[in-house]
Parts: sequence; structure tokens; C-alpha cells
Amino acid sequence: MKVKIIKFDTYIDVIKKSVGSGLFQTVFAEVDGEKKDITNKGQYSCAVHVSSILLWFGFLKERHTGVAGLISDMASSGWYKIDKPKQGCVISWEKMLKNGEENEHIGFYVGDEIAISNERDAGVPIRHHYTYGERDGKPARKIEAIYWHPKLDNK
Repeated sequence: MKVKIIKFDTYIDVIKKSVGSGLFQTVFAEVDGEKKDITNKGQYSCAVHVSSILLWFGFLKERHTGVAGLISDMASSGWYKIDKPKQGCVISWEKMLKNGEENEHIGFYVGDEIAISNERDAGVPIRHHYTYGERDGKPARKIEAIYWHPKLDNK
């Protein structure tokens, strides 16, 4: 019997099944000698969510808690910018002010104008429109960049 894992389909399925999962909520670090959850129960977990899945599938070198470090690792791991979203790509959105803080955000595009990314208030990944809908005829949240990895072409 010959078995060949279908990596792309498995990758997309894992992203879709991550919705609602608390798996990405907590990252402990030693801060000034004390153990601390640096994601604050999932409030700062979008990079953890994305990097964990990319790492599992061999598309990244390490797990990240920050968007800037994740994007840097993606660039050195073969990810490049594309103009239009394709199923499986990674999207980074513009910084937004929330609860008095400016936040970067990153997530996955799964097709049909749907993205999955960690929702700050819920602390878990959610499904949403890839631009968070529209406001006054414009995307509610502007896409900063769309990233693709050549290995995703080998469906």
C-alpha cells in the first residue's frame, strides 16, 4: 500500500479547524525573572496562531509571538508578496488602534473572501471576511501585504 499525504489539503483543513481553538492562547516566558503569559490569554496570539501552523507544515523556521518577527522569518523561509489572495496565503492587515493600543495583525486566507485569524477579544481564531467587511465602500481593515510560499503551488 502506498500512502502520500496531500499536504495542501491538510494545511487548509488544519487552518479551518483552528477556529475556536484555545491551542494558541498561551505562551509562557520568563520576564524579569517571573513566569508570565506574554500573549495575555490569547489577546496577542495572531502571530502564534499563524507561525505555529506554518511551522507544523515546514514553511517557517520557528514559532513567533510578534508579527514583525514572523514576517521576517517568512521572508527568509521563501515567502514572497503577491497581489491577490489565494487559498492558503497569509495576510497582514494594517495596524489598528484597539483598547488604546496600536496592533499589527496577521492571519490566513482560506478562499471565498474568508480569512481566519486570532480575534483579540475572544483570544481564539475566528472566521471573518478577509477585509473585515466594508465601511463607506472601502475595506474595513486594509490589507498591508499578502504572502505566498512556492511549496503551496504543489497541490
